[in-house]
Amino acid sequence: MTPPGSIRVIGGKWRRALIPIPDVTGVRPSPDRVRETLFNWLAPRIAGCTCLDLFAGTGVLGIEAASRGAGRVVSVDHDPTVVRALQALATRLGARELCVVRADALAFLAGAAMPCDLVFLDPPFSERLWQRCCEGLQNGGWLKPGARVYLEAPRGTPLPLPAGWQVHRAGRAGQVQFCLALPSASRP
Repeated sequence: MTPPGSIRVIGGKWRRALIPIPDVTGVRPSPDRVRETLFNWLAPRIAGCTCLDLFAGTGVLGIEAASRGAGRVVSVDHDPTVVRALQALATRLGARELCVVRADALAFLAGAAMPCDLVFLDPPFSERLWQRCCEGLQNGGWLKPGARVYLEAPRGTPLPLPAGWQVHRAGRAGQVQFCLALPSASRP
C-alpha cells in the first residue's frame, strides 16, 4: 500500500520507489493505470531516448522514463517547491539522467531547443495549454524525427492538436483521457 501523499514508480530500476506529492495547488500525479499503459506503449522506444517533462509536478512521468532507461530527462516546472522536491528526489535516487529546470513551460519552449524523442505534456487542466505547447514544440525545433508527444486531459475535453498531428494511441482511466500523438514534423 502506497502511503498517503506519495506515489510509487511502477517499473524499471527504481520500481517501488516512493515519490512524495508536493503540497502545491494543481499538482496531480498521473494515475498508475495511465502510466502503466503509457509505458507499455513506449517500451520499444524508451531506451536511450531524450525526454522533456513539461509541467513536471511530481515528476513521476520523467522518473518512470529514466527508471526504464531514458538517456536524459529534463523536468520543467515553475513552482519553486516542486523544483526543490524534484531536485531532492533526483539526488536521493542518484538519477544523473534527470535535469530539473525551474521555468514557465511556454517561456522554456521559446528558448534554445533541445530536440527530444519524447515529450510529456500534462499541464494544469484549468489552464488549457495543450495546443499552445504543442505548437511551441513543433515550431521551436524541440521534436526529433519520429518523436512522440504524450498528452493528458480531463475526460471529454477536446485536445486541439496542431494541423497535421495524429493521435497514435489513446486511452481513458477514471476522469482522465490520454493520448500519444505523432507530430507532423516528426513522423518518419
